[in-house]
Amino acid sequence: MTYPYENIETYTLPNLLKRSIELYASKKVLSKVDQEPMTYEQLGKNVEALIKLLKQNGIRKGDKVALLSENMPNWAVAYFAVTYFGGIIVPILPDFHPADVQHIIRHSEAKAVLVSQKHLQTIEDLEDSNMKFVIKLDDLSMIDNFTNHSYISKLTQRMASKELPKPNEDDMAALLYTSGTTGHSKGVMLSHKNLVTNAMSAYKNVTTLPEDTFLSILPLAHTFECTVGMILPILHGADIVYIDKTPTPNVLIKAFASVKPTMMLSVPLIIEKIYKNKILPKFTGSFVMRTLYALPFIRKLLNKIAGKKLMETFGGRIKFFGIGGAALSPFVEKFLKEAEFPYIIGYGLTETSPLIAGGRLGYPIKVGSTGLPMVGVEVQIKDPNPENGEGEIITKSPSVMMGYYKDEEQTKEVIKEGWFHTGDLGYIDDDGYLFISGRSKNVIIGAGGENIYPEQIEAIINQKEAVLDALVMEKEGKLIARVHLDYDLIDKMFKAHNMPENEVRQKIEDYLESIRIEVNSQLASFAKIQKFIEQIEPFVKTPTKKIKRYLYAD
Repeated sequence: MTYPYENIETYTLPNLLKRSIELYASKKVLSKVDQEPMTYEQLGKNVEALIKLLKQNGIRKGDKVALLSENMPNWAVAYFAVTYFGGIIVPILPDFHPADVQHIIRHSEAKAVLVSQKHLQTIEDLEDSNMKFVIKLDDLSMIDNFTNHSYISKLTQRMASKELPKPNEDDMAALLYTSGTTGHSKGVMLSHKNLVTNAMSAYKNVTTLPEDTFLSILPLAHTFECTVGMILPILHGADIVYIDKTPTPNVLIKAFASVKPTMMLSVPLIIEKIYKNKILPKFTGSFVMRTLYALPFIRKLLNKIAGKKLMETFGGRIKFFGIGGAALSPFVEKFLKEAEFPYIIGYGLTETSPLIAGGRLGYPIKVGSTGLPMVGVEVQIKDPNPENGEGEIITKSPSVMMGYYKDEEQTKEVIKEGWFHTGDLGYIDDDGYLFISGRSKNVIIGAGGENIYPEQIEAIINQKEAVLDALVMEKEGKLIARVHLDYDLIDKMFKAHNMPENEVRQKIEDYLESIRIEVNSQLASFAKIQKFIEQIEPFVKTPTKKIKRYLYAD
């Protein structure tokens, strides 16, 4: 497969970075909101300085270096510095529990850790690891009390004069530990070629220019943000701005006004909250508006007006809003389409670096579809159902992982004859568009052998005004739904602060029952929910905001 990029002889991260520094030297590339940006030339110098520090302390080709931090410009510096000479970066999601972080550092056998001040405590509690030194990411300085001085002094004497090698495209570049909904954290080995070709494969989906500005709000340790939100913009000479705080609605609105991004990535939860909390109430706040909004012609007109206001909220320049990591509610996607908002749905996994398929700006939009396969990516449906064409999605591309770290058995289970078996179920329509039905592990088999996809039912429940999250599962042969409510909204709806506790409980039970009846009216007879259970505490989620289903199996 060839890509329209000149002067990249082999698909490695150092080649990609070197090319961009030469082409865009004086352009800005990395910054935090309202702070002085780093230029491409400065990025190159900062990478060189960190490489020197790593070399002085004995890191060489094949060694693993963990990276634990919130998003910041030096995150990219660390990523490119470690991989520049064949080191292996181990990005760790900052949302992970400290015990999981410590397990990853031990399991990966990381010799060093790059950590931000904010997460230093996690490293301080680490015992029995292979770690030789720690660098504070905020200012790229050595932390003396974590340094094994005797090891480093002996090693650096032997290493000091050695030239650093350049990695090959098939060498491992990154080792990422997933936190899936099934509860098993796996170390995914991604090569230079996996990552670089995946970033390059997006050129038909959206045109990225040196004038573009990315606003980065998802954790960089997640492959989606790392590949599409960091490697891809650097490939094209664009600049990236990071938020210094948790991306709450107020923080985001201020950032939109200041940065005026042209591109950004999001998980569905963010845009769904904006739609549910800011847009939908304006259309359903009165009987007249509800009646008008129910008319397709009026709804499309109102959505188009709302779309223009949404564009203004995002700073007025947004041309690409990528959504991935989980399924987007079809109701929200219908709004985005009618609002003419420039969104793209993407689909992929950490194991595929991550993109497998995605929408393309300027191409027809099919609500519910994750678009067409990426350039250079083959997608097939294994053992399709003769009635609806549905089966397991399998894929083959230069972006399919090298395998799972220290786990050949599980690697062989998912990669067969070059094809990666995703574990997701879906179908491809006559135009080549891919549709996802759900995870094969989540499918519930009905009494008559029917496939029931809990994710599709959850999307309907989640549309209800006071529902924050829902989880559909099978219990003793019956379908139930655990529902987490917005208690602030419940309080306003029922004026609950003036009621005795037993009356509040009854109101909530009645409300849940009304939702159950309404939802069931939209479902096939074999997929109807028998019972709604109130989930008092918020669901525990993965970093891409998918519920960890295995925690609620009992």
